[in-house]
Amino acid sequence: MKTVSLAQAHALPFWRRPITLLFVMAAAMPVAFATWSALLNNFVIEVADFDGSDIGWLHTVREIPGFLAIFVIALIRIMREQVLGIVSLALLGVATALTAWFPSLGGILIITMFSSIGFHYYETVNQSLQLQWMPKERAPKLLGWMLATGSAATLVAYGLIVSTWKAFDLDYNTVYMTAGLFTAIVATLCFFLYPQFESPTPQVKKLVLRRRYWLYYALQFMAGARRQIFVVFAGFMMVERFDFEVHEIASLFLITLIANMAVAPVFGWAVSRFGERRALIFEYTGLALIFAAYGGIYMFGWGVMLAAILYVLDHIFFGLALALKTYFQKIGDPADMAPTAAVAFTINHIAAVFLPAALGYLWLSNPALVFVLAAGMACTSLALSLMIPRHPEPGNETIFSALRRGAPAE
Repeated sequence: MKTVSLAQAHALPFWRRPITLLFVMAAAMPVAFATWSALLNNFVIEVADFDGSDIGWLHTVREIPGFLAIFVIALIRIMREQVLGIVSLALLGVATALTAWFPSLGGILIITMFSSIGFHYYETVNQSLQLQWMPKERAPKLLGWMLATGSAATLVAYGLIVSTWKAFDLDYNTVYMTAGLFTAIVATLCFFLYPQFESPTPQVKKLVLRRRYWLYYALQFMAGARRQIFVVFAGFMMVERFDFEVHEIASLFLITLIANMAVAPVFGWAVSRFGERRALIFEYTGLALIFAAYGGIYMFGWGVMLAAILYVLDHIFFGLALALKTYFQKIGDPADMAPTAAVAFTINHIAAVFLPAALGYLWLSNPALVFVLAAGMACTSLALSLMIPRHPEPGNETIFSALRRGAPAE
């Protein structure tokens, strides 16, 4: 397959350029993953009779490949990052398509493991390619538009679920097969229609752990722990406590996606305008308040309307996580993008491997305390974000870097 440098890629038709490929994959991935997520809680409760402990174990298994994302470093020794990303995307699609074929706890855990390998390895490589292929000055805005593109694709998927689930009396297998095969077909087309793009800086193909990236690692660890509580238990709460059906959960997701489509480009602009420090401070403050309010739903009996509003706001605030990517892009060595993306995904998933299962047992006795813990994690992330300088760059990774040089923190 033809190899083209990023400089030469500007001469290609617009639809065959590297940024376009990133947008195409950004639209294809959520169709499978979001459909899997939208149906998951109803599927496992109705078909496999899951309780809080079972759903915790499911998400623990789902996060194991994320914890093992560090093996991407070994894989890019034998295949190009672009190829690995496309193959992983195809695996996600195929595994999603087959999900309903395994309607038992053991079967669901196995097929979830395969889909998770596809999802996490795709995300690891995709983050690396984004940081290599996007110019630093345009990266926040492009990432914002890419997030909006993924939301738009998800919106279409959820819109179809809402409009057809009851009207055509669909079953889980039909929906999973349709969404999964779509993603797999798009991945196959990406493999054959696009040349192999060569980044100007060869990537380090070994484990990279640098002391000066410590704050980025810490923020990734806390982001993974905090996000797991939302991913695992927020949606599960809507089904278990408020008896939401498939089309009602999908409707809630639709509202969230419409909001994200409007807000994501604004977030990209805001990170570009105000910087990563202020963006992350805003995100973590908002998330701490949201998780505290989730706890209030159980402690004080607050109703379904507040729960739905919090669910939407939660999703919106997570969009600001793009600031973590651009923070590392500014402080990192250009050759470190691929290995650090793998290391960051592993760090992000350390807590994700044990937290869902452990909190699943806590959920059985005290659901409110699960969200109180999440609020505490958001506050810890807030404290870490205060250590980001206003103008991060190599040599100025944290506010302490400037203090060591005897200069005011910027």
